[in-house]
Formats: sequence, structure tokens, C-alpha cells
Amino acid sequence: MNVYDSERMADLLRPHGYRAVEAAENADLIILNTCHIREKAAEKVYSELGRLKQLKEAGNAAGRNVKIVVAGCVAQAEGAEIKSRAPQVDMVFGPQSYHHLPEYLARSSRLLDEAVETEFDVEEKFDSLDNAIAPRTVTGPAAYVTIQEGCDKFCTFCVVPYTRGAEVSRTADEIVNEVRLLSQQGVREITLLGQNVNAWMGPAPRGETWKLGDLCRHLALIDGIDRIRFTTSHPRDMDQGLIDAFADEKKLMPYLHLPVQSGSDKVLKAMNRGHTAAEYLDIINAVRKARPDIAISGDFIVGFPDESDADFEQTLKLVEEIEYASAYSFKYSRRPGTPGAGMPKQVAETQKDSRLARLQAVLEAQKTRFNQSQIGQTLPILFEKTGRHDGQLIGRTPYLQSVHAKAPESMIGSIELVYIKDATPNALSGVLQKDSEAVA
Repeated sequence: MNVYDSERMADLLRPHGYRAVEAAENADLIILNTCHIREKAAEKVYSELGRLKQLKEAGNAAGRNVKIVVAGCVAQAEGAEIKSRAPQVDMVFGPQSYHHLPEYLARSSRLLDEAVETEFDVEEKFDSLDNAIAPRTVTGPAAYVTIQEGCDKFCTFCVVPYTRGAEVSRTADEIVNEVRLLSQQGVREITLLGQNVNAWMGPAPRGETWKLGDLCRHLALIDGIDRIRFTTSHPRDMDQGLIDAFADEKKLMPYLHLPVQSGSDKVLKAMNRGHTAAEYLDIINAVRKARPDIAISGDFIVGFPDESDADFEQTLKLVEEIEYASAYSFKYSRRPGTPGAGMPKQVAETQKDSRLARLQAVLEAQKTRFNQSQIGQTLPILFEKTGRHDGQLIGRTPYLQSVHAKAPESMIGSIELVYIKDATPNALSGVLQKDSEAVA
């Protein structure tokens, strides 16, 4: 979602004479779009601001008027602290207020109350990002589309409800219009985004109410759109309509990212996840019944307060039962203002390190097995960009795996059949089917 927000900031600024540059050294306006989900990510902001302070001073000494903006979730959570710790920052915008950026840049005032903007109004933001006001400009065949923001779940480890606000859905008409515009620009794959994307619900053109499965079916009717994905989902919002869409709509890619966080019911209850490990497993089984070839991805947190060795073993058991194609796993990070930060029985860092290493070894082995299972298969690949080597293109399988193959640059934006010859933990390599047949 931060990638999407960054692109939309550029769209907002373009009519005001701004254009993107490759290096911060050449910029008159530098925007850090930040994440607050883990402590390490937040601290990187202040480290980067130290480097940017020198760039700003050098630029101003050369006669330029360099401005630094901090946007995103760190800005939302720590706006006043950012201004205090880093006075070189000119403006601070939360993720729901960056649509005011052009207005603030046009002002000459540098008063603190004008330089920090973190008020919530997601619907106003969506209105300001309407394509008639800030048309989207994309350069590749794949694009993100935010359809939902915020979270009402209040997991005890998570800062998102406090930095992104309550769940708000865009209307179906707004989403359809944006996807049509993207299609006209050559986009063939869209990824629908939301903190709880499968909580999306909106009024449909004929007055009925759609949920995410209905929306995916409708977007599949748009000419030029050949692939549809969505992330990130919550188990509590996986309804039968969405599961049925995986069975019926082939443009909906066979990939589901569904975080579980832990395999222990005790830990899941302490996290306020609202589901058990068995209920999560039932959802996975139902999705696999609907789409047998689906690849499952997940999120895991180890070392949540009062997680015992037995709790962690239950997580490993769940992982081994599901067999993930990919996953993200982290040590629990105490976020200020969340219930988890004040819970007793915080787990020692050494235990977190040990558990994370064990979990990641299992997940990495599963990912490797999944990638190797593609060797010898012929898969449709959407080529997105050139690779590091001459004559090489990079694309993605329906299962979101990165693939590189020798192909002409003219194939960027096309979906081609590729015979998979080799696999590493992070990517596949192959040859165009016509080339493999010629060799055979």
C-alpha cells in the first residue's frame, strides 16, 4: 500500500510542475513514505533523515529551496516527535492526509501547526484521488489499486488501527473507473490492496451490495485485465462468496496471502485474532478444495508475550500441516500504544531469535519445495521489465513467483508460455515455450 500511496503522491504533484528524479541529491522535494509496523522500520526513518539533512543543506547552499516531507504511518504516530528530533523536516503527513500535500507546498508559512497534518478523513482522501482530479500514470503492465483502508480488528500487537483508522471501503464505481483507466494504459494485472482487503464491501451500480468476490468477478469483465490479485486478507473476512470466486473466475490468480500469526489458540486469543488455528485450517482446506492449485502465503509473529515453547511448537505443527508456498515471519515488536506493549511475560530476545530461526528454516524449505515443483512445467508468465542481463526479461507466474527468461523487450506487457528449467528459493528460470520446442 505504501507503493500505491507513493505513486499517488507523484500523481498529485505532477500537475504542479513536479517530476520524479532518480536520486535524492537532484530533488527539490524529498518525501519519505514510512511504515510503523515494526520498531526497526520506524528507526530507519530517523537515520535516513540525518543523511537527508546534509543533502538539504547542500542544495540550499547551491541556491535551491529543498524541502523534506515525512509521510505515512510513522508520520501519523510520531508527527510532533519527528519535528522535534528532525527540525530539517518541513512537513509531516499521515497516510490519510497526503492529498493535502500540493496545497501545503503552495503555502509559504512554516508554522508547526501547518506543518503537521495527521487528521483522519479517508473518504475525503479517496475523493481527492479521483482520476478526474489526479489521473494515474503507470509505466508497467502491473499496478496496485487501493480499495479499502484501515482496520477494525484491533489485534493487540498491531498499530494499524491507530495509524490508518477504521475500515473504510471505496465505492465499486470508483474502483471500476480506476481499473478501466489502468487498462487503457496497458495494465494487464491489478492487485487490490487493503489492510483488510477482504473486508471490502460497497454499493454496486444497480443498488445491491457487493463483497470482494463480487468485485473481482466484475473487474474480470474489463477488457485488457487478465490477472487479478488481492492482499492482505484476514481470516475473519474469508466468506464463501470469495472462496467460490477462486473456483469460478480464472482471472483471479491462484494465490492467497492469509496471515495466521500463530498456531497456538492461547496466543491467538491474546492477540485478539478472533479465530482459532482449527478455523484457519478449515479456511485453507476450503480454498484448496475450490482451487486445488492455489499457493498459500502467510504471516507469522514469534515471541508474542507469554508464548511458551509449547505454543511455538503448535505454530510449527500448523506450518507443516499447511505447507506454505511463501511466508513472512518476524519477531514480535512492541509498538507504543498497542495493548501488547504493556502485557506481562514479554519473551526474551534470545528466545525470539531462536524460534524465528527455526520457523524460517521450515518456511524456507517449504518455499524451496514449491519453487522446485514448477521445474518441468510450462506456465503463463506476464513479463514486467528487463532483467540484469542482456536479452533477459523478468515476469511473474500465476503464483507470484519471479521468473527470468531470454525474450525480446517487445514482450514486456505480454503473457507468454515459459518452460521452467530451474528454481532457486527466490526465483525461477526458464525459456519461452517456442524456444524449448525448437531445442527439443
